[in-house]
Amino acid sequence: MMNKIWLSSPHLSGHEQKYVQEAFATNWVAPLGPNVNGFEEDLCSYIGVAHAAALSSGTAALHLALVMLGVGAGDVVLCQSFTFAASANPIVYLGATPVFVDSETHTWNLCPDALETAIKDQKKQGKQIRALIAVHLYGMPAQLHEILDICNRYDIPLIEDAAEALGSTYAGKKLGSFGKLNVLSFNGNKIITTSGGGALLSDDEQFIQKSKFLATQARDDAPHYQHSEIGYNYRLSNICAGIGRGQMEVIDERVAQRRANFDYYVKSLSFISGISFQPEAAGSFSNRWLSCVIIDPLQTTGGISREDVRLALAAKNIEARPLWKPMHLQPVFEKAPFYGKNVAENLFDHGLCLPSGSNLTPNELAQIVEVIQGCFQ
Repeated sequence: MMNKIWLSSPHLSGHEQKYVQEAFATNWVAPLGPNVNGFEEDLCSYIGVAHAAALSSGTAALHLALVMLGVGAGDVVLCQSFTFAASANPIVYLGATPVFVDSETHTWNLCPDALETAIKDQKKQGKQIRALIAVHLYGMPAQLHEILDICNRYDIPLIEDAAEALGSTYAGKKLGSFGKLNVLSFNGNKIITTSGGGALLSDDEQFIQKSKFLATQARDDAPHYQHSEIGYNYRLSNICAGIGRGQMEVIDERVAQRRANFDYYVKSLSFISGISFQPEAAGSFSNRWLSCVIIDPLQTTGGISREDVRLALAAKNIEARPLWKPMHLQPVFEKAPFYGKNVAENLFDHGLCLPSGSNLTPNELAQIVEVIQGCFQ
């Protein structure tokens, strides 16, 4: 397994050790501490938001974001269908109903037209729409101008799921700063990692202070353990935050390396009939967390499909994965409403995520390309 080429493995810089060592030297090994405070400050400074809460996962951040907006039983939360399950699961934690919205072909993200259709229909049914979760898939900025315009017209708070998009920008502004509440993930496969972790960001100080309170078991200000609200154990440890501080020192390098991977794939594979890549719209800058291709068997030589290429790579111990299976096609959400056509479904049927780690070597990239090119010869 040591020789396996992974889809997106952690990439440590060496800077992490000084922060982790400091935590050990000062005995700050429990949750919270100087590294947590410093990591939150680093995130705010880099993204351009006023406040941040470092948490145990991106899922925890989404859960708290919904709590901050008062989501409860019987409410509706609109959510991009073409995403990972963590974008939708917290809606159900709170007893609300996820209403899924299709993607568009320009960015593969939330379709503004389908979104407005969903809003009008849900309101016609008398439903209370509490929030919209919009995702920047694989680091690609969604059509934020159009989405924010719709949110403003219908008075629906935007939760920006930037779990995959740290370092990406839209109209020159960092993703993770556009929503009323914004979410990041630092899972082991993300562009930077804290081993496991996430963050909730907002310009609203009250949201972040309340989320920190709830994330530490909602302990009241008392000399004994007293709780007036239900809380959660969601705060990031001081050690993991130290890893994050070291990773933040190289975030721009990691973005550049991921984008270079994507450029290499485009240069090496775009001549093959039937292969296309995730577009990057004007005014958008993607961190290219994962390099994603569409392989259309109706256009490829010999009808080669996404699955043919994936299996060929797997035979050489190279990990590649299909694009996310849309939420409205998942068994657990089969009864949830869906608005749109079949854009997300087609992307899933024909899309493939290629190895994209910032620690890929030139030799490994050449191996990957060689296998893919061989499928079409």
